[in-house]
Amino acid sequence: MCEIYASTPPAEYEQITRSIRINGAVTSIRIERRFWNILDELAEEEQTSTGKFISTLHNEAYSLNGEISNFASLLRVVCTTYLVNKSA
Repeated sequence: MCEIYASTPPAEYEQITRSIRINGAVTSIRIERRFWNILDELAEEEQTSTGKFISTLHNEAYSLNGEISNFASLLRVVCTTYLVNKSA
């Protein structure tokens, strides 16, 4: 039943840390390689860099919701939302 998921190559769920500049401050974000790939694709669609896309996303989410308690989780949810909308 879960073979399609269990057979995911380990490189896809390897956690990767990237440094991103948000509002002039450098921060590190650690998420799985597959999510970085999706964020890279999103940024490309928006015709911007991944760092700029993430910075803009952070600023917009903060403006809408205030404090962001877990930004890495927000990024993962953004990626899944993108995939759901893409397939619709």
